[in-house]
Amino acid sequence: MKNQIEQLKREKNAVILAHYYVPAEVQEVADYVGDSFYLAKVARQSEADMIVFCGVAFMGESAKILNPDKKVLMPDPSADCLMAHMVADGLIEEMKKKYDDLAVVCYINSTAELKCKSAVCVTSSNAVKIVKSLPNRNIFFIPDKNLGSFVAEQVPEKNIIFNDGCCPIHAKITAEQVKWEKDRHPDALVLTHPECDRTVVEMSDYVGSTSGIIDFAKASASKEFIICTEDGVDYKLVNDSPDKHFYYPNPHPCCADMKLNTLEAVLSVLEKEDREIIVDRDTREGALKPLERMLELGK
Repeated sequence: MKNQIEQLKREKNAVILAHYYVPAEVQEVADYVGDSFYLAKVARQSEADMIVFCGVAFMGESAKILNPDKKVLMPDPSADCLMAHMVADGLIEEMKKKYDDLAVVCYINSTAELKCKSAVCVTSSNAVKIVKSLPNRNIFFIPDKNLGSFVAEQVPEKNIIFNDGCCPIHAKITAEQVKWEKDRHPDALVLTHPECDRTVVEMSDYVGSTSGIIDFAKASASKEFIICTEDGVDYKLVNDSPDKHFYYPNPHPCCADMKLNTLEAVLSVLEKEDREIIVDRDTREGALKPLERMLELGK
């Protein structure tokens, strides 16, 4: 299958982008593997005619919005992110009426419809930097309350209003689970994604994006780590640091939607080109502005 995928990529001038959370064998065949911000930049700069995006729906949408003239395919379009939809109807309009000088800051883990209503998009790797740079004091951060809370701690000069949304995978990681691992591996450093609950963040040695966690583990002199994020990241961690040991909360944080991006699905979509992402013109134009602003402010 891997040989067939490589051949089809060459024949069709296709590039495969994969998030760190997809299965290891898919990361192996991908041309670029990274977190949401990195993949958004790669999608924008790609010279390929076709983008196969191995991730979840909002990522494929963002790639299409940034590349309207390219064919964007997803191995399994049903792969979705529950958090991407977690903003109640009418709430953004209500907040704009309630607060003067309000900037709606939208985590990239959101639908194109929500991006259209936002001033700027952010990722976990650039959210603090971008929020700090905004002239607005009042910030409505959607959809993830945990990332919003993390940003608020780093940017106390802003009045950040939280939305009641979260990543179900990260939110299930508890302080008790982390303590259980820490008791068994007392020398291990705790590396945590800011989508986790505050109780987990507070007991961590490092808090940052998926790519930040990978970079920290690689550079650290420590040999043991407790990783508080989706377990697909293990492939990159182990490849980068085969002499180090990585432990995960029990049960392992695992996103079933990300795992729908199988090798079989990648091969099938390259052969048939039948799972194309379509974004209508009005939605694309509305969502493009906050994405472009993110790429500019996140430099």
